[in-house]
Amino acid sequence: MHIRVKPHPPFPAIYQVTLENGAQKLATRNLTPGRNVYGEKLVKHRGVECRLWDPFRSKLAAAILKNLKNVPIKPSHKVLYLGAASGTTASHISDIVGEKGHVYCVEFASRSIRELVNNVCTFRLNMSPILEDARFPEKYEMFINGEVDDVYCDIAQPEQAKILADNADLFLKKSGWIMLAVKAQSIDVTKEPSEIYKREVRVLENRGFHIEGIVDLEPYDKAHAMVVART
Repeated sequence: MHIRVKPHPPFPAIYQVTLENGAQKLATRNLTPGRNVYGEKLVKHRGVECRLWDPFRSKLAAAILKNLKNVPIKPSHKVLYLGAASGTTASHISDIVGEKGHVYCVEFASRSIRELVNNVCTFRLNMSPILEDARFPEKYEMFINGEVDDVYCDIAQPEQAKILADNADLFLKKSGWIMLAVKAQSIDVTKEPSEIYKREVRVLENRGFHIEGIVDLEPYDKAHAMVVART
């Protein structure tokens, strides 16, 4: 059996790969052929190289496999990524938005951003690393070129929804979208994750967002959910 690659039905620039053993995987087209980011497998199909997308390493991949109905991030989009860490998910978003898009990567941990710069951004011209704290968006306003189409947030902070909304107020265009990976245990370890999800969703609704979808990320991530909303 040969490797088969086909576009993911609803989501542009995301692919479904069937491997030789019949296993099905998510993938994105590699913007930097020959290079991987976190040890992911590279596969070639009809001259095009794809990077397999590990849902145990990426909450966005996990959300897609848990039947998230809407992935607003598309080719040519500008994305503000809060909590980019060493670039696992951010690199796949870089693949999706392509050369005409851009990913602004905000990360507070100096070790993580060093890995992000050395392993990822050096080879991807559509990514900008920003060493700052997502709680203070005015500190990096000068590095964001115009409004962004999407804000993606994956931070280990108690007020995740508020921090995302504060950034959206400053950078998100009027018809823009947000994605929030809620880490329940970073917010309150004493409460049930489902309670935390509802609370964060209420924060977003009170800030004027319309919730378009929420999925629990188990078994890929414990006590995590992905929320998608629009302005």
